[in-house]
Amino acid sequence: MKLNLEPGSGIVIRSFVAGELRVNDQTFTAPVIVTTDEIITDWSPPGIAEMSIADFQPALDRDPAIILFGTGSAQRFPATTLITDIMRAGIGFEVMDTAAACRTFNVLAGEQRRVVAALLID
Repeated sequence: MKLNLEPGSGIVIRSFVAGELRVNDQTFTAPVIVTTDEIITDWSPPGIAEMSIADFQPALDRDPAIILFGTGSAQRFPATTLITDIMRAGIGFEVMDTAAACRTFNVLAGEQRRVVAALLID
């Protein structure tokens, strides 16, 4: 029996440098939410300090097991209440710089996990 590796049809984050995110063959310069099968481009969150669970509703609507929050070129933490509210909903929430969130997304997506990345681009 011959086995052939077929390229996946899912979403892969190709690169992130300050100001630019490349997902599959598309380039983004504004915040996006990425799932294993869609890219949400109309996400316009407030500043990190003002964020609430409502700002993550597009990510929550995708029924993730975990949300990766990429905070741009530096790791910055949102209010503890935001982290607590999302975790109380039974969803993992990890905060990291966007480059780390991109790498982590690709690993978890490759493991067929229900992962969503909410990515700030600065």
